[in-house]
Amino acid sequence: MTKLGPMIKFFRKIRQSLVTENKVSKYLLYAIGEIVLVVIGILIALQINNANEARKSRKQEVHYLKNLKTDLQLNIAELDQYITTRNGRIESAKKVLEHFEGKPLTDLNDFAFNTTNIYIWQKFTQHDNTFQELVNSGNLALISNDSIKNGLLNLESLYQKLKNEEAHFRYDAEVLLYEPSYGVLDLNPIVKNFTYQVTGGQAGQNVELPRANYEAMLKDIKQKNGFVMAVYEFSVMNAQFNEMKAVCASIIALIDKELKNEKEQRL
Repeated sequence: MTKLGPMIKFFRKIRQSLVTENKVSKYLLYAIGEIVLVVIGILIALQINNANEARKSRKQEVHYLKNLKTDLQLNIAELDQYITTRNGRIESAKKVLEHFEGKPLTDLNDFAFNTTNIYIWQKFTQHDNTFQELVNSGNLALISNDSIKNGLLNLESLYQKLKNEEAHFRYDAEVLLYEPSYGVLDLNPIVKNFTYQVTGGQAGQNVELPRANYEAMLKDIKQKNGFVMAVYEFSVMNAQFNEMKAVCASIIALIDKELKNEKEQRL
C-alpha cells in the first residue's frame, strides 16, 4: 500500500486540477483510475496476508506432523512389545491346556507360572496425544494430506476394535478364569512363587505350591474353557496389533514424504 501512495497523490492532484477546470468527463476517468488503484492495493495486501497465514498454518502443520511421527514410532515399539508378550501368554495357555488334556502334572513351578501368566494380562494403550490434541482443538483440518488424515482416523478405528476385543476377553477371564480359580486355588503361595520366578529370586519366595489345588483345578471344564479362550482371543488381538503396526508404518512413510517436500521447498 505504501508504494501506491505517491501514485494516489498524483491522481488526486490531477483530479483537483480537472475539477478546477470543470472537465467532468476527464475527472470521472481519473476518479475511476484512482478507485482501481485502491482496489489493486487492497487485493495485493490481502494476497500478502493470505500468504503469511498460509506459511503460519504450514509451520503449525509441520510441527504436528513431527509430533505425530514420534507418537506413531512409540506405538510401533509398544505394539512389538505387546505382540511378543501375548505370544508368550498364548504359549503358556497351550501348555496349561496340555495338562487339561491329560499330560501328567510333574513340574508345579512351570504349571503355576503358565497359569498365572494368563491371569495378569494387561490392556494396550496407544500413544495418540498429538492426534487427540488435533481432534479436541479442532485443528485436524490443518493436516492437508488427506491420506495422512484418513490413516489416523483408520488407526483410531482399529484401536476401538481392539478395546472391544479386550473387553470381551476381560469378561471371559472374569467368568471362566478368575472366579472359579478363587474357589479352588490358594493364591498366597502361588503369587509368592510366581514373583520369585519372574524376578530371578530377587523378590517373592520359592515356596511349595498346592498340588491338590491344581489337581482340583484341572477337573474344572469352565477353567479349561478360559484357557481355550485365552489362546483364541490373544491371537485375535495380536492380529489387530499387526494391523495397527502396518497402518502406523504407512502413516510414517506419508509424513516423511511431506517433511521431505517441505525441506526441499525451503532450499
